[in-house]
Amino acid sequence: MFDIGFTELLLVAVIGLVVLGPERLPVAVRTVAGWIRAMRSMAANVQNELSQELKLQELQETLKKVEEKAGMEALSPELKQSMDELRQAAQSLKTDYQATTNDIASELNKAKEITENYDTAVKDATIPTPSAEQIQESDPDPEHAAKMAAVVEVEEPKGLSTKDNTAQLDTKAKNSNQIESEK
Repeated sequence: MFDIGFTELLLVAVIGLVVLGPERLPVAVRTVAGWIRAMRSMAANVQNELSQELKLQELQETLKKVEEKAGMEALSPELKQSMDELRQAAQSLKTDYQATTNDIASELNKAKEITENYDTAVKDATIPTPSAEQIQESDPDPEHAAKMAAVVEVEEPKGLSTKDNTAQLDTKAKNSNQIESEK
């Protein structure tokens, strides 16, 4: 259909990985797959609706022709019964048409929900981590701000255990408390 080979797909995947990054690429792929599924189902529903509408139109035209050719009084009971059955069939097609229309509306709502979920996931994935200065500026309690800044600034050195990191944190917190008490 589109005549896309493996190399083109691989190129698109690599570009997507570079542009979106490894965190957002799976979310984007799921969203696009959902859009494609929704579009395919909507196309199938539209085709079904059109064919049903054409059948209904043809049936109604046939009924009108039959009624015009012969008056309802001159028809035999079997023909009247068959015409009533045809009317009932036309009515059932109308109800099926309405049900299909409702299904399309629900599919559109699902597609909208998928889009909103994708937008939310993208927004959540791009929330920046606050710096130590921002934490100190935003926290009204200076002691708490100093402790939080010490926690944010600590980087885990290679070769040290978590006990050593905890000891470093405690030392920095004590130092910041001493600085605050001296002020």
